[in-house]
Amino acid sequence: MTFWDFFWLMISFVLYVSYLVVLVLIVKDLFADSNRSGWSKAIWVLVLIFLPVFGGLAYLIAHGQSMSLRQAARTDAARDDFDGYLRRTAGTNPAEQIAQAKTLMDDGTLTAEEFTALKQRVLRQ
Repeated sequence: MTFWDFFWLMISFVLYVSYLVVLVLIVKDLFADSNRSGWSKAIWVLVLIFLPVFGGLAYLIAHGQSMSLRQAARTDAARDDFDGYLRRTAGTNPAEQIAQAKTLMDDGTLTAEEFTALKQRVLRQ
């Protein structure tokens, strides 16, 4: 096997894997879209099976814009869920943070200097 044979084999492999990733993303988007009927989904799957390159290009041309909008909406929803989770678990209320620090100081976990520094840092936020 020459260098160029190996080179083209690697290029072919990368293109094939990229193609498979695109097909998986199309199928994922196809079934994530709740506005599409079951028959429409079935027809798109059959087109992707029997005419994979043509079907993939046709789907990307026909639904590429809405595909990216749905992905952006899912990303925003996930980010909002994560931000809400952080707000619920982090206890961003300064009064609660100072009360928790006071409890830790009363238990002996924090020294008075650490409590004062923590309180000043929380009040500066």
